[in-house]
Amino acid sequence: MEEEGKARVKSHYYSHKPATPRRREIISDVIRGVSVEFIVEPGVFSHKRVDPGTKLLLEYAEIPSEGVVLDLGCGYGVIGIVLAKLNPKLTIYMTDINKRAVELAKLNAKLNNVEKQVIILYGNLYEPVKDKTFDMIITNPPFTAGFNIVENIITEAKKHLKTGGTLQLVAKRAHNKIIELMKKTYGNVEILASKSGYKILKSTKY
Repeated sequence: MEEEGKARVKSHYYSHKPATPRRREIISDVIRGVSVEFIVEPGVFSHKRVDPGTKLLLEYAEIPSEGVVLDLGCGYGVIGIVLAKLNPKLTIYMTDINKRAVELAKLNAKLNNVEKQVIILYGNLYEPVKDKTFDMIITNPPFTAGFNIVENIITEAKKHLKTGGTLQLVAKRAHNKIIELMKKTYGNVEILASKSGYKILKSTKY
């Protein structure tokens, strides 16, 4: 039953074309002191409210003073849009495999007046940015899609980080497994925050 449930979740939002009916609403929040609004629909991750793990990640993320950031698996755009509003000196790439999420992220970038600062691309994981490197890769990984996807996000990030760049993510499950993988891949891992079952983790490429 658990595997069936996972499969249903995977097909729900970690897919190219969600099958759920379309019905738009607007949600609002204040994250790290920034007021934001998002157009949302069923078929994308956490469409009824901003996911608490995502919020915690943003509250504790160590944000570069300038440079280029990748919001991997951007959903309807929360992380990339908040980072853009927090630091106008950043250029932010946002990618997602879910076409509906990409469409909403583009609408939300305009809604929050950061459309000139973000580049939103459709595609699986690093494929849309395969030739680019970043000062920071930040993500709330899709654990329900399977640990192999999460593992790929962590290990492949190293190829896409500049020297001194960081991978920062939120983990709700398999904490020890993820910490060990990040340590093995980068030689270091730091716990930036631990709250309500979530851990905010950071590794630096040296």
